[in-house]
Amino acid sequence: MELLYIVINIVVFLALAPLFEGIIRKLTARVQSRQGPPVVQPYYDLLKLLGKENINSAGNWVFKAAPLMALSSILAVIAFVPLGFKENILTGYADVITIIYLLTLGGVSVLLGALASKNTFAQIGASREMITMIMVEPVLAMTFIMGAVKVKSLGIGNTMFSVAQSGYAVSVVIMLLVFLVALQAFVGRQPFDIAEAEIEILEGPFIEYSGPNYAMFKYYMMLKQMFYASLLVTVFAPFLQTGIYALNILTQLVGVAVVFVIIALIGSTNPRFRIDQAVRYYSVLILLSLCAVGLSVYGL
Repeated sequence: MELLYIVINIVVFLALAPLFEGIIRKLTARVQSRQGPPVVQPYYDLLKLLGKENINSAGNWVFKAAPLMALSSILAVIAFVPLGFKENILTGYADVITIIYLLTLGGVSVLLGALASKNTFAQIGASREMITMIMVEPVLAMTFIMGAVKVKSLGIGNTMFSVAQSGYAVSVVIMLLVFLVALQAFVGRQPFDIAEAEIEILEGPFIEYSGPNYAMFKYYMMLKQMFYASLLVTVFAPFLQTGIYALNILTQLVGVAVVFVIIALIGSTNPRFRIDQAVRYYSVLILLSLCAVGLSVYGL
């Protein structure tokens, strides 16, 4: 039965991540007075890429291995997630440090693939991705650390359910606001899609990728943004728990859909930041998240 929970985690994310991507595209188009693609277009895009040929323009194994590493890392993270507010057998075998490492591995895989491609645009995108990782990952770490301080445990379940156990406090409200305003950066959406910047640097780190390898990177990005939306709901919206596993999954997914609506609205109404503007923005978020952790130490 415990293994079934893990399978459900992976199947739900794999099945719905492209759908949420399609929702973002559709809402963005509507806000901009366009018809936009159908909601299921991301599924068609993935299938089309899977049917094309892989072109290893770089001619090295790192270039080929990077997409697989990225997809594997995010699937490993998803396997640990307490979907439906339900812990599984893997949740007890790791802690939040493991989650942070795995998420970082996905970002590093993107960097390695871009650098291995030897394309100038890809390398520019890689440098921007590196800056984003350095400045944004601490906010994620502070979210987990705040939960760990409250429940005095680094366990994934305990930390992610810290608000459910200890209730809302000043530190929780501050961290919730920080996480919300950092969400666009977490998922690489406008105004923080600096690494890809389609018009500027033509998909940035992924410019040399095609076929199934590019499909794996695209799937990785979709799964990653669904994970961060799910993390926000799991940590900060414990009131969605109903006590019934199947119904918990449904309410959690509804919460995730609401988060994606917010992502789409912010992304479609804000111009892309320059890298220096983004760094200043990230710096403020880091300071606020540190304040939240400091307050949680004092029980506030």
